[in-house]
Amino acid sequence: MHMAFLDKNERQKLAQELKDIGFRPAKGKLRRMDPQCRLAFYRNVQSVNHWVTRFELKSLGARVTMIEKLAQHEHKSGKMTADYELVEVIVEPTPENKT
Repeated sequence: MHMAFLDKNERQKLAQELKDIGFRPAKGKLRRMDPQCRLAFYRNVQSVNHWVTRFELKSLGARVTMIEKLAQHEHKSGKMTADYELVEVIVEPTPENKT
């Protein structure tokens, strides 16, 4: 089964949609969009306080990079919790996608 590659406008629209819905729903959406979806890396630290997750959407000719920021909070009990905030989504074409 061959799907059409995402063009520039579709990639921009997807990036905004994913940023609006947040990290977890975005992961599910990407997996549903492309049966050949592959997780390239998950919450990889590439700069201070930025966690990067990348999905390869082979059937759609796109690479989706989601960048999160880590915020740690200390509760009154002294327990530390971590919250990740999705701050940027980059959707770029794969080398095969010339659209």
